[in-house]
Amino acid sequence: MAALFRSSLRLRSAARLPAARTITTTPHMRASEKPYFPDEPTAPKLATAIPGPNNKAATAELDKVFDVRSINMLTDFSKSIGNYISDLDGNTLLDVYAQIASIPVGYNNPHLKQVASSPQMITSLINRPALGNFPSADWADILNTGVLKVAPKGLNQVFTAMAGSDANETAYKAAFMYHRQQERGGADVEFSEEELLSTMKNQSPGSPQLSILSFKSAFHGRLFGSLSTTRSKAIHKLDIPAFDWPQATFPSLKYPLEEHAQENALEEQRCLQEVEQLIKEFHNPVAAVMVEPIQSEGGDNHASPAFFQGLRDITKRNNVLFIVDEVQTGVGATGKFWAHDHWNLDTPPDMVTFSKKAQTAGYYYGNPALRPNKPYRQFNTWMGDPSRALIFRGIIEEIERLNLVENTASTGAYLYSGLERLAERYPEHFQNLRGKGQGTFIAWDTPKRDEFVGKAKSVGVNIGGSGQSAVRLRPMLVFQKHHADILLESIEKIINKL
Repeated sequence: MAALFRSSLRLRSAARLPAARTITTTPHMRASEKPYFPDEPTAPKLATAIPGPNNKAATAELDKVFDVRSINMLTDFSKSIGNYISDLDGNTLLDVYAQIASIPVGYNNPHLKQVASSPQMITSLINRPALGNFPSADWADILNTGVLKVAPKGLNQVFTAMAGSDANETAYKAAFMYHRQQERGGADVEFSEEELLSTMKNQSPGSPQLSILSFKSAFHGRLFGSLSTTRSKAIHKLDIPAFDWPQATFPSLKYPLEEHAQENALEEQRCLQEVEQLIKEFHNPVAAVMVEPIQSEGGDNHASPAFFQGLRDITKRNNVLFIVDEVQTGVGATGKFWAHDHWNLDTPPDMVTFSKKAQTAGYYYGNPALRPNKPYRQFNTWMGDPSRALIFRGIIEEIERLNLVENTASTGAYLYSGLERLAERYPEHFQNLRGKGQGTFIAWDTPKRDEFVGKAKSVGVNIGGSGQSAVRLRPMLVFQKHHADILLESIEKIINKL
């Protein structure tokens, strides 16, 4: 294994921690690597058990007015910096979960602070516009210099939204309206009286029984429409009425990939055949296929570029739209700005949804016919938020200035190599290591996943899981090799505690 940071900390219970202890590191390890945050801690610091007394008291107070059952930890964001998150008790953890993959350029990033204090930001915050009716005069410039500057190839327009679920649902609406418009014969064909009357009763033909095809173990959000395409965990969907929409099987690959190439190719071909059969035979016609480049909440499930190329071919052949959900994979996380860039598609997706690391949301598209034929059909009061679009522009500027996509690809390769060595030493705790060549978007299965994640804080790391048994890594784009060294040593410590 490559040289790892040496720790002088022996973790004890809260009662035996007389003062804050810091995991110390050897300085030569980062001599050739310039840190993006010079004032960032050099290592995690543990002052109490987690949660500590201050966090417990604050959580109890919050519980009086807010459901706290899903809380990971109450955070002191004023003391969090770069890749490190702090709580209310003086504990500082290396954060490789990053607000569920949503922090791209570090806590309290100085450039984003400048963006946040700019006159343009202040104007957008205190005069928040109803964008569909009263956009600011500089809205086109904000989009062209930010959101659209990094638009996926072939997609030159955007519909802005509030969150990932919102982005996906509005993309579904666009797909349905496009589908019916094509059936009518074009945008110039007026709606029939029967359509106008029947839709007010939630009946066909005005409210047609169309569908969106998604995949088993997919996660596309928790609103009504998006929830009908979410298939990751039953608890997400229980008690909520759902649309009668089809689900196809997502490939279940065997690892290491190079040792199971033929089996995996057959599995992907089987899944593609199932997709096409559903499109042809499902009783509610399919208007679009929705897919994640990597199924994140469903367990970090991967497929090859050939699989996604096959999906694109199927959708084109059957006149069905192809929507790629890049909410979690987008904005540099996989070592390319958009994960679907790994696929080398001949034609781009019809729509790409985004949120999380973009700090704003929406969907990109290129076909003008995906704009509804009349105003107010794709509309709500806010239609996004200019202040969040300004933050995304600042994030893009930081990514470009620091070459963070390239950093993520390089650091991810370094981290993956270290994890491979750990997997050789601890095969019982590392199964199906995956994410090679996908930046820092890395995961593995372990039979004691919940214990692993629970003990991570005791060694100074905030980490998360996905699916039933996966440990997933979601570090920020400013995560560097010296952070990887700390993480690798910490993982070994966690294993030794299991």
